[in-house]
Amino acid sequence: MNGTLTAQVTFALTRILTVNIDDESLRVDLEDGRTISIPIGWYPRLSHATVAERTNFQISGAGYGIYWPNLDEDIGVEGILLGKKSTESPASFERWLANRKQSHSETRA
Repeated sequence: MNGTLTAQVTFALTRILTVNIDDESLRVDLEDGRTISIPIGWYPRLSHATVAERTNFQISGAGYGIYWPNLDEDIGVEGILLGKKSTESPASFERWLANRKQSHSETRA
């Protein structure tokens, strides 16, 4: 047999059962029994959110993601399992922060 041996890895995703979030971390309980804890700083929109905004989430995609409608933030279980941080560009985040500040000042006026 000539050539290079290859191995194929099958990555089976597990569903999210519960989500807990505080000022320090995002904790996700998975249906396979694991609990994954991620620093909230990995997701700038979450770290800049109010407690009310953080707790307003939906487990989406048949259990394979979490969505925060007020923050327009989506985090998938695959990214959580692979340890991926937010990939939002600094320019996009700055625009989001500017729009957020403008929206908050308009609601106070």
